[in-house]
Amino acid sequence: MPVISTPQEFNVDDLYVDLRRLSGHPLYLKCEGFNFAGSIKLKAANEMVSAAVRAGTLREGATLVESSSGNLGVALALVAASRGYRFLCVTDARCNLATRQLMEALGARVHIITEPDPQTGYLGARIRYVEQVCRNDNHVWLNQYANPANWMAHYQSTGPEILKSFPEVDVVFIGAGSTGTLMGCARYFKENKPSVRIVAVDAIGSVTFGTPAQPRMLPGLGTSVRPPLLDESFVDEVLHVAERDTVRACRTLLRHGFLFGGSTGTVLSGATDWLARNRPDGDVTAVAIAPDLGDRYLDTVYHDQWIADIYGADLLDDDIAATDAATLARRMP
Repeated sequence: MPVISTPQEFNVDDLYVDLRRLSGHPLYLKCEGFNFAGSIKLKAANEMVSAAVRAGTLREGATLVESSSGNLGVALALVAASRGYRFLCVTDARCNLATRQLMEALGARVHIITEPDPQTGYLGARIRYVEQVCRNDNHVWLNQYANPANWMAHYQSTGPEILKSFPEVDVVFIGAGSTGTLMGCARYFKENKPSVRIVAVDAIGSVTFGTPAQPRMLPGLGTSVRPPLLDESFVDEVLHVAERDTVRACRTLLRHGFLFGGSTGTVLSGATDWLARNRPDGDVTAVAIAPDLGDRYLDTVYHDQWIADIYGADLLDDDIAATDAATLARRMP
């Protein structure tokens, strides 16, 4: 029987969904949303705070500051509450209401950037505000985009967890946001099982891998400023997924009872497309990482009117048609 004294001690690290029936490919989805922060970001949040304490940069009475589109903000709010620090999260208008309310319930202050920087988008504007705030000596910016403790958390946990569950794994699909998860897992596999193919999945419109910036409506994956953590020498391939395909993937999962977040939909869409093109025979063991669950996306990805307003009602028609086709396929002898 697990007994814990702090919320960050608990995380389900060995739960996978077999998506063969849903996707038609041998693909296992690693579920990282079953902890008290609701996402994989709890690992990075706890490790970055612990590293700052060990280094002496985070002292009693200090205020943690971080830029986040949502999940890391919640995770840091939880860790800060548990460890007795104040926390200021700098986010933007794409952060959904439920996430903001959760951070505030945990005791965090939330500052919302309403106007993007003309060159560097919302992320650039958020970082500029963080830098201004941290001119106060009592504020400590963890800087998830450049902090090695971000990727180290996944080098020490997520990568080994996957290899333990699937020693025969051939390919791992990992979403790219701050690239902490991507870099930690990629470094681990390159050192411990270099035959594993590391496929990064990014959103169209993200500049992370040098592609042109475009407007993006969903928080999570993608950046408007290239993360300093990223080292492309550890990445074998990069996939870019349109947000419409993210929505389709999420809502396909929902029709089977699985409520996952937007980042998971992006990774799943990229993974199924890659498998169809590269391993149509199914002779592969593939793992994709699902960073969070979908309850914080009920007013976006899973809200019909929001979908219609942003992407057009035809996407809802596509969703219904795809679901009907899947239902018919299952009924066929």
